[in-house]
Amino acid sequence: MSERVYRALHDVLSARRGEQRRFLAELVRVPSDNPPGDCAPHAARAAALLEALGFAVERHPVPAGLVTANGMISATNLVVRHRFGPGPTVALNAHGDVVPPGRGWTHEPYGGEIANGAMYGRGVAVSKSDFATYAFALLALRAQEVKHGAVELHFTYDEEAGGTIGPKFLLDRGITKPDYAIAAGFSHNVVIAHDGCLHLEIAVRGKQAHAALPDTGHDALEAATGILAALYAYRKGLAARHSRIAGIDSPTLVVGLIAGGINTNVVPDLVTMRLDRRFIPEEDGAEVERELRAVVAEAARIHPGIAVEVRRILLAEPLKPLPGQEKILAPLLRHAERVLGERIAANGVPLYTDARHYAAAGIPIVLYGAGPRGIVEAGAHAADEHLMLDDLDKATEIVAATALDLLNDG
Repeated sequence: MSERVYRALHDVLSARRGEQRRFLAELVRVPSDNPPGDCAPHAARAAALLEALGFAVERHPVPAGLVTANGMISATNLVVRHRFGPGPTVALNAHGDVVPPGRGWTHEPYGGEIANGAMYGRGVAVSKSDFATYAFALLALRAQEVKHGAVELHFTYDEEAGGTIGPKFLLDRGITKPDYAIAAGFSHNVVIAHDGCLHLEIAVRGKQAHAALPDTGHDALEAATGILAALYAYRKGLAARHSRIAGIDSPTLVVGLIAGGINTNVVPDLVTMRLDRRFIPEEDGAEVERELRAVVAEAARIHPGIAVEVRRILLAEPLKPLPGQEKILAPLLRHAERVLGERIAANGVPLYTDARHYAAAGIPIVLYGAGPRGIVEAGAHAADEHLMLDDLDKATEIVAATALDLLNDG
């Protein structure tokens, strides 16, 4: 592709920067916290903004029962399609649901304020920014004489709850079947792999009794303490396992929630714990779950009168590099170096994302979009989340040029 075409993309996007920033600010101003996960109002606003840009927007409401089963209140997936001609389909996916803002903000969480070259607000970096990145990248492509392939925008609303009623919903129902996909990410690296995640709830059941006669009961907290000790011992061994993928180190385990007991003077009859086990792409999720269940069962075995139930809450498989991924990666790295003036890395991250659903369907995918060099720098999932607007400008141009190469090569 000639430099003239890439320059034309740049010129179109430069002329619409103010419009793109206003578009993003409007998305930030509509709350879409998950939990509680009442996200249909945000989808309605996003659809209206996309239609104002000239896009035809498909609305795919998720059935209420399925929404409730996934711990949410409402969700509507949005799909925009533009076919230029025969050839491959490139999907661009971002999620509009966000974690609640929490405390400690010095800017209004839903304000979309701009200060010192950055826009502030919950979701402005993860990942409402890429609603703007991808929508305006497609607008720039539509202004060119593209004759091959198609681009789809997939804007979904359950990444914070696992992605089952977002991308997986669209793929399982045959609403989309792209040849390539790019999912929300950051501007200064390309993610090619990520960890998997297992959430388990452990319920330790005993028998309540008066604290003056503790031997007449079975202390669930004592048993739970033994299970905790066994889990922490198991955790130490995880440091010996290492991923071969740069950016991903070792598996982790965190017990993040504990609840139990009746009163100070009562032997506790129930203690529940929830744990988060991140596993590297070289591990298998089912085997990880079997390991943890065995650790819990062995630790509980020495406590008479104690019953233990282990319930899976979430199993998110890791993203592993797929054949065909290199076809996205090569132009993306080339254009990133051209636009950013620096070489960026292709690596893994110890998170889990919706991208895994595309990979599970056999669709080559990488993560790339508007954002800084890392989650901590962006304030993502923390106070004063922000996005440098220069990163938005450059990422949009990089995505548009990459999509153009994929359409033409296909």
